[in-house]
Amino acid sequence: MSGFGRERILVVEDDQYIADLLKQILEKEGYVARTASNGAEGLFMASSNSFDLIVLDVMLPELDGFSVCSALRDKGINVPVLMLTVKDSVDDKVEGLSRGADDYLTKPFSIEELLARVKALLRRFKGYKSVLKVADLELDPVSRRVRRAGVEIELSPKEFDILELLVRSMGKVIGERAILKEVWGLDCTKSNILKVYMHHLRQKVDRGFDKKLIRTVRGVGYMIDVS
Repeated sequence: MSGFGRERILVVEDDQYIADLLKQILEKEGYVARTASNGAEGLFMASSNSFDLIVLDVMLPELDGFSVCSALRDKGINVPVLMLTVKDSVDDKVEGLSRGADDYLTKPFSIEELLARVKALLRRFKGYKSVLKVADLELDPVSRRVRRAGVEIELSPKEFDILELLVRSMGKVIGERAILKEVWGLDCTKSNILKVYMHHLRQKVDRGFDKKLIRTVRGVGYMIDVS
C-alpha cells in the first residue's frame, strides 16, 4: 500500500484552507496525511481505517471534536488525539482531555509547535518496546495491555498513561502537577480530574489483592510501592 512504513495522520478540520495546509505540511515531513471536513466524516474515517495520530478540531459541523473523541474512546480506538481549538481556558482543556484527548493546541499556533507536538505524541505512543513488570503486574506499552496475576485489566487510555508513568518511576513519588503535565498537558493543580482517575485506577489494579501497589503520599503525589 502507498505510504507503508510511514505514520498515518488524520486531520479533522472544517476550514478547508487550514486542512489543506496541514496536509501539505505533514506530507512534507514524510507523514501520510488524510483529511475530513466534519465530525461525522472524521469519526467514520478514524473508525474504519488505521491511523497513528488524529489532529482534531473542536468546533466542527455535525459532531464537535469532544463528541468525536469520546466516541472513538468508547469504541476502544486508542490512537493519540491532538485537539485544536481557539479556546484557551483551563476548563476547556480539561473538557477535551477528560474526553480522551492526549494533547491540546490553541489556535493560532506555529507550524513548529504543531510538528513538535505531533512528533512527541508519536514517540510517546510508539517509543517504548519492552514489557514492564512490577511484582505480579505486567504492562505492555506497545499493545497497551495490562495484566495482574495473569488476569487482563481493562484500562482507559488515560488510566494506562498514568499507570505507565508510575511504573516507569517505580519507587519514586510523582507529584500531582507532574502527572497532570505529563499525561494531560495541564500546568496546574486546580483540577480534580487526577483524583477521579486515580480512584478508578485503584479499583481496577488493586481491588481484590492483599498487596496494594498504588500508594498515595498525602500532600505530595502518587507512587508504585512494592516494599
